[in-house]
Amino acid sequence: MRWGRSGVDLKVLALMIGVAGAIALGVRAARASAGDDRAAAPDTGVPPTSDGPVAMPPPSEKALRYYRGGNVIWLVEQFLGLALPALLLFSGFSAQLRTLASSLGRGRFYPTLLIYLCAFSIVTSLLELPLSYYVGYVREHAFGLSTQHLSKWVGDQLKGLLVGLVIGALILWVPYVLLARSPAHWWLWTGGLSLPLIVIMFLVAPIWIAPLFNKFGAMQDKSLEAEVLATARQAGVEGARVYQVDKSVDTEKVNAYVTGIGGTKRIVLWDTLLKRLSPRQIRFVVGHELGHYVLGHVVMSIFVSWALILLGLFGAHLSADLLLSRFGGRFGFTHLSDIASLPLLMLLLSVFSLLIGPATLALSRHHEHEADRFALELTHDNHGGASAFVALQQQNLAVPRPGWLFKVFRASHPPIGERVDFINAYRPWERGEPERYADHFRR
Repeated sequence: MRWGRSGVDLKVLALMIGVAGAIALGVRAARASAGDDRAAAPDTGVPPTSDGPVAMPPPSEKALRYYRGGNVIWLVEQFLGLALPALLLFSGFSAQLRTLASSLGRGRFYPTLLIYLCAFSIVTSLLELPLSYYVGYVREHAFGLSTQHLSKWVGDQLKGLLVGLVIGALILWVPYVLLARSPAHWWLWTGGLSLPLIVIMFLVAPIWIAPLFNKFGAMQDKSLEAEVLATARQAGVEGARVYQVDKSVDTEKVNAYVTGIGGTKRIVLWDTLLKRLSPRQIRFVVGHELGHYVLGHVVMSIFVSWALILLGLFGAHLSADLLLSRFGGRFGFTHLSDIASLPLLMLLLSVFSLLIGPATLALSRHHEHEADRFALELTHDNHGGASAFVALQQQNLAVPRPGWLFKVFRASHPPIGERVDFINAYRPWERGEPERYADHFRR
């Protein structure tokens, strides 16, 4: 639930967990997403002490070029997400890779699976490398948004691949054992087992995975940390942990997010955000993240993800038999329990993800809108909230009012222009009207 642009789409992560082995590929997305001196807050056109409405500046030409290029890249990524697994299937490459893995593994199930997973992940990583390099390194530097050295980028790519391989090696065998032993109900058992896997991922990722890519630590500004913790207590959240992460080694963008559950729950603030936003703006950002906890968005996301896993796997179960009966000869296998079926499962789940994408994005935007409302009612600071979003727009080259196609198919957050409009206008406490979340606060 990121305050700014989301790096990891929860529905995709959940689907990857559901297919188990596909996590080894999907975790690569996590590496793009897993100081005492503070610069002045960006100029928003309103004096810092003002409490009046904040104007939404128009996007710069540079931001518009970044936005248009991002739309083209999104289309290319969606195409490749379908084309690459289809190519590996219809060319018979996946079946050939399975045959090689079986020969090297001497026909034993787990060694064959492990060898196939490693080879498949390396091949797909190499196929995706040119686009990944352009999108994650070349383009970000060209727009002045990246501070990352090439060695750091390469290192993160390798770490992401290794993390994916470890996770895949631990759980990929589960759905394939179930496919072999219960071909009619494997999707139900796999979906059922995915719930504890999702919970484990929420518990483990903040502690073990995210720190592999960036350094996390306590906030260096102790007075600001005390103010953040006081805001958490005011929101009814005890025992909250606030971390500062050194994203300045990677990017000039600003962001914050909430992650983890139970004892691993934490609010993470990028050091770039701490340097560029004022304490007043940061308090609103923290209030927004606290809203996700208090309003149960994390737990809701877990169960929504679980439901999507079941639905996606059931759809894959129904569709796979039809495809295998018609194209099994070209694929080089006729049963879904064959490890060579991994790209088939990926292809079917990618189609499912595209179909349900608008609905899951709409739910995410609703959560973000309510978190904004929660932060407003907690802080009563409309100017701090609106000016924080203007700062986000300017620093991250965002377009405040994108087209409806972007909103429906790409936006996990409401457009910044809509958020600023809402924040400027929402003032029930000034009109003596009830606040929706007042019962959660300790005034």
